[in-house]
This record gives sequence, structure tokens and C-alpha cells, in this order.
Amino acid sequence: MQRPVHLDPRSPFVLDTHELGRRPGSTRTVQRTVAAPADLGTDVIGFPEGSDLELDLRLEAVMEGVLVTGSVRGRAVGECVRCLGEVVDDVDVFLTELYAYPERAKAAAEEGDEGEDVRELEGDLIDLEPALRDAVVPALPFQPLCRPDCPGLCSECGARLADDPDHSHETLDPRWSALSGLVSQDDETKES
Repeated sequence: MQRPVHLDPRSPFVLDTHELGRRPGSTRTVQRTVAAPADLGTDVIGFPEGSDLELDLRLEAVMEGVLVTGSVRGRAVGECVRCLGEVVDDVDVFLTELYAYPERAKAAAEEGDEGEDVRELEGDLIDLEPALRDAVVPALPFQPLCRPDCPGLCSECGARLADDPDHSHETLDPRWSALSGLVSQDDETKES
């Protein structure tokens, strides 16, 4: 996903740090409910676009930039990997991300401190969406289940085994199929 040239301060995922100034130790809290962006999740579970995400964040000015910590809560919806039924999972993820002042990030790069990708402030603005994705998506279940003991689907006919626990099929090993012909012939001779 490519970063926009300039952040839109009206976006719910853009945070303004102007009132923090650059005084280390100054803090500000942000509590808001935002609409989940598109494609926030994996192929099997994610947050429906537009569903509520609750942000409870603390912005703190530090020497290098602005440290954002807090929680992201929402309801993920997906499909059980065993029975393909609906899975609803309440997700509460802790987020920690440092946004470097542009001159600090530039100085670190000039010193050869490549390290991890450093997120930068754009003026006084922070783009929270990429950090939110990086925190939330790995926290989603890799193989979501509707319940821990979900029996799945019948491998023969695809019936949900949770709906019919006694479901079964009479299967005959193909190696014994020739003998089944003998059994039916034996039954016919007994009847005559």
C-alpha cells in the first residue's frame, strides 16, 4: 500500500501531535471509535469494512519522536476452518509504535542505523493505519474455529458433523469388493 503524499487531518486514522510540542514527557490521550478500513484481516477472518474499532491510545513525546501506546478493540468475523460456519471473535490488541521526528530519522539513516523500518511524523501528523494493521492482523487466529471441539464436515458428503453427531457412511474397502459379490451370491442360494 502506497503512502499518500500528504496526510488528511480529517481521516480518523490520522492523529495530530501539535499540542504535544516537542517536550519529552508531555502526553495526550486519544479515545475514539473509527470505522474499520477495507481488508483489515486475513482470508479466513477479519474486521468487516466499516465495523467499529475502539481506539484507546496514549501519545507521549520522547526524545526521538512520539510514542503511541494503547489498545485497539473490535469484533472480527470469519469462517471456521473445519466446518465453514461463522466465527465471531472479540479482539483486544495492545499497540506500541514510535513515530520518529523526520530529522531524527534522517540522522539515524546517515549514521548507518538501518534497523527496522522507522515510521515518521509528517509535520505534526501521524498515520496510524499501517501500525494498526501491523498490530491487529497477526493477533487474529491463524485457523479460526467456531468452537474448540468442532468436528468439521463429513469427508464423504460434506454434512456438518456438529448437526448430526451420529452421522456415518458404510464404507467397504475396495480390496474386499470382490468378496461382497460372493456374499450376495451366497444369500441368493440360501433363498432358493
